Amino acid sequence: MVRAWLEVVRAPAAVSVPGDTMAGAAAAGLRWRPGLGVASTLLYWAGMALNDWADRADDAVERPERPIPSGRITPGQTLGLALGLTGAGLAAAAVSGGRRGLALAGLLAGAVYAYDLGLKRTPAGPAAMSLCRALDVLLGADGRPRALPMALAVGAHTYGISVLGRAEVEGATPATAHAALAATAAAAVLSLAACRDATVPGRLAAASALAGYLAVAVPAQAGLRVHAGPEQVRTAVRSSILALLPLQAAAVAGRGRLGQAGALLAAHPAGRWLSARMATS
Repeated sequence: MVRAWLEVVRAPAAVSVPGDTMAGAAAAGLRWRPGLGVASTLLYWAGMALNDWADRADDAVERPERPIPSGRITPGQTLGLALGLTGAGLAAAAVSGGRRGLALAGLLAGAVYAYDLGLKRTPAGPAAMSLCRALDVLLGADGRPRALPMALAVGAHTYGISVLGRAEVEGATPATAHAALAATAAAAVLSLAACRDATVPGRLAAASALAGYLAVAVPAQAGLRVHAGPEQVRTAVRSSILALLPLQAAAVAGRGRLGQAGALLAAHPAGRWLSARMATS
């Protein structure tokens, strides 16, 4: 039963979430508040649970092994979990970020619910998911415009993940792979722009983290131009989700916060180990 709960919230993918608020705080020149990282993670888990509740009929046909269609969790339990995690995430944001934190978390929750309950299967789906992660970065930045380039970088990368995610059942086309690679390139450029006013050592540290980002994200995405079956697509999605860690680390390292950047990079092996044992998408 515990494993089913962990699967329904995509627990391994959560390693990529607190870094959004960390990157946002660094880009805005603010101290990172761990409570906002907790809020971010709770809202992410809520979105994953709500996604499974909303997709339960389709999953019964396409992915019968998932917790709801396999009978390990009921739809009511999943919806209750999503609502409970949403409330907990909003409360954590209010405690750590005050009224502004609550307002930003409310916008994030609204975007998550709009995606899961209406926009996911429309042409606007990838952009809606991109907006969710961009808002997550701005949550850590207290909504400050200075963090917008980094929010757009994370959003661009998420757009590519969402495009790939749509091909997990039937496989990808070359156009899908090219779209994901373009999103990855855009994320790298935007991340460099976010560090434009950093010190020279900061820019060098950010560039090193970005090299790691490209090394993680590009090979699996580029491989889809040749082998693009569902299993290869799911591998590319897993790699792309975990590639968020070095992308976030670039923003943090660019501001001289090498300890935080090191923690993000160190989380990558743990994320790989967990994602090999449990679905991340």
